[in-house]
Amino acid sequence: MGHESKAFSLAISEMREFAGFAEHEQNFIERSLDIAMGRGDAFKTWVCGPRDQRTIRSQYLAYRELKRLRSQIPSDDGLDGVETLLGPLMRISAQDLAMEQLDSFSAYRFLYERLLGAAVRPYLPAAFCAAAALPQIRPYRRRMLLQSLSEAAATAPGWSKKEPCFFPERVEVETA
Repeated sequence: MGHESKAFSLAISEMREFAGFAEHEQNFIERSLDIAMGRGDAFKTWVCGPRDQRTIRSQYLAYRELKRLRSQIPSDDGLDGVETLLGPLMRISAQDLAMEQLDSFSAYRFLYERLLGAAVRPYLPAAFCAAAALPQIRPYRRRMLLQSLSEAAATAPGWSKKEPCFFPERVEVETA
């Protein structure tokens, strides 16, 4: 299988995974990527009310740290630098989870590997668990989120180093 064929196959696989998320998760992922990647004006695209304005503003502020975090992902199996990554990652993750638009580790992982790149994958279960277990997350949501992390994801012996290739974005459909 050639390089282009493998990339195409990976993109199709990522599209299928995204299609399996609930509509509100898809919208949140698209909105979050718009904010993080500076794709258009998120306020014009995504605001339906005052709550949306507050949450988008808080995401803009939190996501300013992403560029710095990308450069602080530890590159080896040692513990050096873990705290400089996990502290801010847990805080940003908790903020996103508290918005109650991501219902599972899968949706969280899908978003965060696009926000931070493939190198962050090994750290996502720890950040997710820590953020989901915080008291700022409502108890029934804590249970749901923590139960969504499979044993396989929590104990994976290795993680793919392939960068994600599908970055979903909102498509406006004009009606006549």
